[in-house]
Amino acid sequence: MARRPLPRILSNGSAQLARSRELARTAADSATDVLHPLITITRGLRRLAAAGRRRWTETPKEKRGALLFLVASVLLVVALLPYGPLCAAVTLMAAAAWKGRDRSPAASDGPDESQTERLKALYEALVPYFSTAEDPEPLYAHGGAWDKAFPTYAFDGGGRISHLVVRYPAYFTDGEAEARARIEHLLAAKSGRGREYHFTWDEEGNQLTVSVLLPLPVDIAAQRFVTTPGETVLGFTDPTEVRRTLPLTYGEQQRDVPPVVWRTGLRSTEPHLLALGQPGSGTSTLLRSIALQALQHGEVVIVDGGGTGEYACLTGRDGVLAVECGLTGALASLEWAATETERRLIAANRAHQAGHPPPDDTKRPLWILLDRPTAFTHLAATDDRKDPQSLLQVPLRHGRPANVTVVVADQLDSLDTLTDAVRQHTRARVVLGPATADQIESVLGAPPHTTPVDQVPPGRGYARLGTGPVHRLQVPATPNPYDDATSDAHRQAVLDLLPPRTTPADGETVPDPDSSQGEPELVGPELVQAGQAKPEPSEPEAVPEPEASKPGPVPVLTEPAERKPVPVLTKPTKSS
Repeated sequence: MARRPLPRILSNGSAQLARSRELARTAADSATDVLHPLITITRGLRRLAAAGRRRWTETPKEKRGALLFLVASVLLVVALLPYGPLCAAVTLMAAAAWKGRDRSPAASDGPDESQTERLKALYEALVPYFSTAEDPEPLYAHGGAWDKAFPTYAFDGGGRISHLVVRYPAYFTDGEAEARARIEHLLAAKSGRGREYHFTWDEEGNQLTVSVLLPLPVDIAAQRFVTTPGETVLGFTDPTEVRRTLPLTYGEQQRDVPPVVWRTGLRSTEPHLLALGQPGSGTSTLLRSIALQALQHGEVVIVDGGGTGEYACLTGRDGVLAVECGLTGALASLEWAATETERRLIAANRAHQAGHPPPDDTKRPLWILLDRPTAFTHLAATDDRKDPQSLLQVPLRHGRPANVTVVVADQLDSLDTLTDAVRQHTRARVVLGPATADQIESVLGAPPHTTPVDQVPPGRGYARLGTGPVHRLQVPATPNPYDDATSDAHRQAVLDLLPPRTTPADGETVPDPDSSQGEPELVGPELVQAGQAKPEPSEPEAVPEPEASKPGPVPVLTEPAERKPVPVLTKPTKSS
């Protein structure tokens, strides 16, 4: 059966629409040319009326009568003169035409002298890299035409290049990272230092696009982000890198900013994170931001190797199991975390074998946050004790099915001090602060697509999740609220996100947030933090003696019978 041809209006409708659109555009341009004098005079009359209204408003009230009498006298004289109204109308039209003329400066057809010299210098600098003696028609040659090599260019207000498209010959080895790095370094140096440049290589078209990146916003304070359970906002990046935006609050305003979202949980391919940076680069700020987001749906154990009290605001809060600053407390907390990971795995495995869903206590996320764990390595070696990093092997290897997430933050020069388990199982990486391209590549596994700068604000760096692309990153401002150098707005933003304090049992008191955090002591299997609630010294504590004939768990330090102790972090032990 033969197919019927399409109607004519459907077969050539697009061509008719294109011709109609072209005719309408031509008619509009012709009407604009014909009515241009009328448009100019109308614009001038409007400007003259606005100037007269402004003059009348600026005149004091006591002088407005005299001004009105003067205008009326002039109008009367003009009306009585021969040909007076006609001359006044011609004068008014001439003034309106002069006032309504287009005073915008004419666009220049090309770069000025200084811009031309800058483009020529850049062209001459690229000649040794983009030319060979065997090329019969070289695109780059000393004294050649730079306009063929740079088809598109733009300059900022300071006369520096802000956008540039560079053509290069097909024989250039743009597939080699070293050759591309040399060209990027040269273009960044010749275009102006102190700015971040983004390089886009088009290997098929033999073109390189250089653009200047705007600084990332540094005024984003800590707040509740619109995310789902299992999503953590590490910071914010360029709008061209991600397709998702988050609504953020800037005082009374709201803006949509593209985030860098790290996904954890059972289906995560990057369940653990490693953050490195120079001192003062913002790694502790990143850990505080992650802790505040993790406390919405899980529990947190914090180990602070710096010992500066950066996480004192989290002590005694709901969901915070421990905040340790000493070696003894760090070992006890990490040993408990390893035991808890094993317990969760066993419980989930038994539930799966029985055909039941996993228990609820294995579904609640557990976060282990370590700030500068390498500081404990030297202390443990001095005291001949176990390195706390060795206790991270079980949570790192088996943490994903047990809903256990490990976040490690340390200094950039301590990368070699980290254990192999930490370096192998932390596939999500963050580098903060000033760093060279080689250092960033050694940590992230890939070079950044921008040029790092020497001076960056705190919390500024790069992030890479697994084998994904390298993103620029700006961590939201999450300072220590107990620091005197913190601004009131940022301090209040962090305090608003803190969970309530843990409700004490009868007879217990809530620890004072301003009290100093001492080194934790291990009494039996219980971990008692210095500065936390303890029984009053006037009431003696009864310590039952274990019976030698009956093996069993070591009894813990208890209070009198009329008081109930606060549940603390414990680790099961057995006596022989």
